[in-house]
Amino acid sequence: MHLDTRLSDVLHVLLHMAQVDQALTSETLARSMGTNPAVFRRTMAGLRDAGIVHSERGPGGGWRLSRPTREITLHAVYEALASPTLFAFGSRERPVECLVEKSVNAALEDAMTRATALIVERFEDITLEQLMPSGPVHLAMHPEH
Repeated sequence: MHLDTRLSDVLHVLLHMAQVDQALTSETLARSMGTNPAVFRRTMAGLRDAGIVHSERGPGGGWRLSRPTREITLHAVYEALASPTLFAFGSRERPVECLVEKSVNAALEDAMTRATALIVERFEDITLEQLMPSGPVHLAMHPEH
């Protein structure tokens, strides 16, 4: 089963960005996410478009938060990532003629829609500031691929 960890990965990176008073390069942040800089930049594009982060070019350049952590909600980050799927299960996607399968699909779709709405609503109440650990932490790096 494939899990989409982009939301978790990006929240991790954003919290580290909030702890430093300097721009962090795509290379550094990509390594902390365990990915490569090109994938990292594609992931961050939606956050830049949403005004959550901005990037600076040249020596000393890199990524910075555009707003204080108290103004950035999980909902904003989730939407900036194009609302990734929250559940790793689903219904069959072939033409359905079986009434039992139609019933199962409808029940699963309804339950997932309701559960997603509850989670997304909760995301509106949680800010990056609330997720920030109280003690000092360091930016962990994944080993090179």
